[in-house]
Amino acid sequence: MQLSNWGQYPKVNTTLYHIRTDEHARQLLSLSHSLIARGLGRCYGDSALSDLSVLSSTYCDHLIDFDPATGVLVCEAGISLATLLRIFVPRGWFLPVTPGTKLVTVGGAVASDVHGKNHHVAGTFCRHVLWIDLLSGEGNVIRCSSTENSELFQATCGGQGLTGIILRVAFRLVPISTAYIRQETIKTRNLEEIMDCFEHSAHWQYSVAWIDCLQTGAGLGRSIMIRGEHANIEDLDTIKTRAPLITPDKFSFTVPINLPRFTLNAWSVKAFNAIYYGRHPEGTANQIVDLDSFFYPLDAIQKWNRIYGKRGFLQYQCVIPRAAALEGLTHILNRIAWSGMGSFLAVLKLFGPQEENGGILSFPMEGYTLALDFPVKPRAFSLLNELDAMVLDYGGRLYLTKDARMSRATFEGGYVTSINRFCKIKNTWDPNHRFISLQSQRLGIGG
Repeated sequence: MQLSNWGQYPKVNTTLYHIRTDEHARQLLSLSHSLIARGLGRCYGDSALSDLSVLSSTYCDHLIDFDPATGVLVCEAGISLATLLRIFVPRGWFLPVTPGTKLVTVGGAVASDVHGKNHHVAGTFCRHVLWIDLLSGEGNVIRCSSTENSELFQATCGGQGLTGIILRVAFRLVPISTAYIRQETIKTRNLEEIMDCFEHSAHWQYSVAWIDCLQTGAGLGRSIMIRGEHANIEDLDTIKTRAPLITPDKFSFTVPINLPRFTLNAWSVKAFNAIYYGRHPEGTANQIVDLDSFFYPLDAIQKWNRIYGKRGFLQYQCVIPRAAALEGLTHILNRIAWSGMGSFLAVLKLFGPQEENGGILSFPMEGYTLALDFPVKPRAFSLLNELDAMVLDYGGRLYLTKDARMSRATFEGGYVTSINRFCKIKNTWDPNHRFISLQSQRLGIGG
């Protein structure tokens, strides 16, 4: 069958299996020369694709145990964050870290070591993981954690599924008293202002900014800061206090077809950016919003990846160290603006310090991360190659989960201190190189 991930690029002819039990996974492993595990396919590039065999975990989606005294949850790796939220938010629990979509599996969250709007205070998802059960290349179920098989644990967190098949995960949820966020938006005029706003928002639990990547000159990097805290019951109006952990059902819209290529162009993106920036009031605005509106606004548009057409799109996410971020992002945004290929889905976040003993290939480092989308076309590849060089010049790197095209040299330049250590651990636990993806082949990771 033909398979792709959320970016719809690349597409590959492969064999897709759905694992149901440990033994079933072990049988499929014994029958496959090489394979890679996959959750809901919401990574953007080719890290969960193989041209031989892909093993889906989505049927392994059961809860195993939950301790309401500690918030510790044990579940199968194929359960989605959406399912967990549906079950646990009404009971007063939320995810410790969440990406911008809830339509990912727990196993995928571990393999990508996802980050969210609270990285500066909470770190990545795997910081909250207590242990992982992993099916190794030799068919053994290995439990790993920060204290047991710790090097395997660190290689699995953010390891893109290259150390084995994640079967079960134990991690800690966080208590909440309502299903709402106390949100504040701030309109800023340029890149320097939004970065200053981030620096003065360090005490906020969550912060993110939409950034206009087509502006130049004095308006370069004009942005809308969105920051928030979990709302307490006293923050809610009378109607919401009647059921503070329940929110009304939301309307969702489905993009019915892949849109024509001409739909997204410099004029349409510029028009969208002007409207979005203009609709926000000057200064600061406050409101109470539900969790979905704050964390997952794009999930309300099903199949939104079709906006980019049947050729698909490339998501590009880089991080620049804090000290070099203003200069580096200025150069990057200027180059994007002058290319005329700006993205209307452009997000800026501040990362906190890189975690000690964290995932070896985990993406975040202390600094600013910029994420953008580009329709697949030759000009986009040329532009992104230029951006790669800029990112490396400023000491940054790219996010593997969002990547579908970076070169081996770019990968090695960004993860120079991590690659050898990761490959050594992978070769120890997967000596026959059973776990291989299109991405790992392209980048020369462990095999």
